Formats: sequence, C-alpha cells, structure tokens
Amino acid sequence: MDISLDIGGFIVYTVYAVRKGVRQMKRYTVDFITEGRQKLFYIKDTETLDIALLPSKYLKHKTEANRSPNTVRRIALSLCYYLNYLSQTETELTEVDKLDFEEQSRHFSQFLYWIKEGNHITDNRIAKTGNGTCNAYLKDVFGFFLYMADCGYAKPLRVLAYNQITVSNAVGVKRTIRSKSFKGYMKEKDRDVRAADEVEIVDILQACTNIRDQLLLLLIAETGFRIGEILGLDYTKDIDYKQHNLKVYFRDDNDNDARAKNAEYRSAKISNDTFKFLMHYLSEYRSLLQHQNLLFINIKGKTAGRPMRVESVYDMLERMEKKTGIKLTPHMLRRYYAVSRRNSGWALELIQLALGHKHLDTTVKYLGILDDQLMEASREFYEKHSDLYGIKNLL
Repeated sequence: MDISLDIGGFIVYTVYAVRKGVRQMKRYTVDFITEGRQKLFYIKDTETLDIALLPSKYLKHKTEANRSPNTVRRIALSLCYYLNYLSQTETELTEVDKLDFEEQSRHFSQFLYWIKEGNHITDNRIAKTGNGTCNAYLKDVFGFFLYMADCGYAKPLRVLAYNQITVSNAVGVKRTIRSKSFKGYMKEKDRDVRAADEVEIVDILQACTNIRDQLLLLLIAETGFRIGEILGLDYTKDIDYKQHNLKVYFRDDNDNDARAKNAEYRSAKISNDTFKFLMHYLSEYRSLLQHQNLLFINIKGKTAGRPMRVESVYDMLERMEKKTGIKLTPHMLRRYYAVSRRNSGWALELIQLALGHKHLDTTVKYLGILDDQLMEASREFYEKHSDLYGIKNLL
C-alpha cells in the first residue's frame, strides 16, 4: 500500500512491493512540495536521500508547461517505477542510451513485462497490470528520454529513431514512409466506450441521493464537457446567467486540481430546465458555496464546502452502479452528447468544436462511425446521384 507521511512540509509517498509475503521498500519514491497553489513533484533516492536530479527536472519542466498535477504525478510514478526497475536490474540510467538497438529493444520490452507481472505495485494485489497501462508507463519513460536528448543530457534512443524508406507507386511517383522503430508495445484491446442512453441517464438521475450529483450528470450530458472542465467551472465567472451558457477557461490554480485539457476557450448552452435546476442547486448550497468559487463542492463531512475532486465523482458513480446495476462514466455521457447531436443533424465540425477535439478524425472515432456506416452512406449517396458523372453516355 502507499503510505503518505508529512515530514517537514514534504508529503512523502513510500512505495512498497510485496513478494512471497515479504514487504520490501522500494529504493525510489515520489514526493512533492507545495509552493503556493502549485505542486512540485520530485523523485528521491531512499538509500542516499538524494533527489534524482534529471527525472525531477523533467517533472518541473512538465509542471511549467501547464500539465495538470494529476498528469505530472502519473509521469512521476512512471519514472519512479522505471528507476526501481533499473535499480533491480543493476542498470545505470546513463548506460541506457549507449545500448545498441537490439539491447535497447530488449531492455524496454523487459521493463514492460516487469510492470506486467506487478513488480512495481504498492499493495497486495495479485492481478496483473493491463497491457494499456504498461504501455502508458513506458510512453512516459520515453518522453523523459526525449527530453534528455533535446537538452543534450543523453543521446537519442535508437529504438525511438525513425526508419525512413522511399517507395514508388505504379506511375513512378515517389513518397517517403517514416515509422518508429520500437515495436515492443504490448497489444491492447480496442477501446470500446459506448455512449450512454437516455433511459440509463434517467435511471441514474432518479437514483442519486442529492441534487449536486444530479446537476453534475445533467451538465456533462448537456454540454459534452470533460469531467475536469465541469469540476473547474467557476460559478462567479464561467456562467452567463442571462444566456444560460457555460464557459470553459484554462486555469492552473483550481483547488481541486481540475483544469481544461486544452488551453482553449469553449462554451455550451444548457436547456432552460437544467438552468432552473442549476439555480436551485446554488440556492440549496449557498452557505457552503460562498467560501469559494468553484461550482461543485463536497456537501458532507469534514471537507464540506471544499471543491469536489475527480475521485469523488467516480466513487459516486460506483455507488450508483451497485444501486442500479447501470455502469455510467463521464466519458459515456460525453459520447451520449456527441451521438445525440449527430443524430439530430449536427455537422461533424460543430461536434468537434463542442467536444474540444483538435482533430476531426478524433471526433469520427468518438462517434463510432464505422466502415459499414460509411459504406451505407456511400450507397445512399450514389442512389440519389446515380448519373453523377454521365457514365452511361461513356458506355
């Protein structure tokens, strides 16, 4: 298990591994200090009590690049796992970039399987780590090596170099194909997150025990905002009370670490009924809300009045699943928003803008527009435009 200790203002996460009933303390740990509202993560060597300078410098770089605290903490844990892997295999960080291609491929593939077998875990879980999670840890590690190469601290990894070949098509037109050399990622299952349907949403809303949870689900369903964007809403600045619009702004100082994924402004209009429900919520919890500006807060216990965190949302949805048998996630509500707008005739470009996607192909995948749907749409098009090119006259 993770044990957090407050030592002289430092919150230290002590990482343990369990093997054959013996608890062993890992060499490297993830710590952070707080400067104002900013969390600065770093990695510490528990044997020498020194800070691992390059990994910690990289984490500071990520913080200064406005990556969210949750993202930086995840990267910190990935690097911590990798450093512990290096320690266990008696490999120096400075040696890795000097390995040849085959040695680097083997080195990082073995790290993936080391993670897969749970050698990084911090509790008594027996279940193996999923392939997607293993790959995510390695991608974080590769990001660190790319940073070191860019800064001149190490040579570029051979497994991250690009293979480049030139090919010619049937008429002699040449083109260059580039592909990354590392092929050792574990095979992942296709991510198949379906959209929620209206009946499920209504059933969950009726099962909720308070209007805060009901409002939160309603706003995701009606705006398509990400959960971090919803939890980052400031009721004093981000709500147009005349036009019934909600606005997303990038901020890096929210008390609950919630923030917009991209530093781009977006807005969404909510229905009149949901706006009335929002006003009812503000009136119901006025005494708790007045001490801070974020819209969603904890409403019970010692933390009542403090900004609601992402973990609390997922805990609530787990309780709803046990109560109703219906699995619902913020992602499923975003997909519901996208699919319902698409079915209402919205253009893909409008849905892309509403969801905050940078690329249209992301929206296409999000909507689950499959090949057979494209084929059916093409068939309908040609039926309506059967003489598009006057081909009959060419026969």
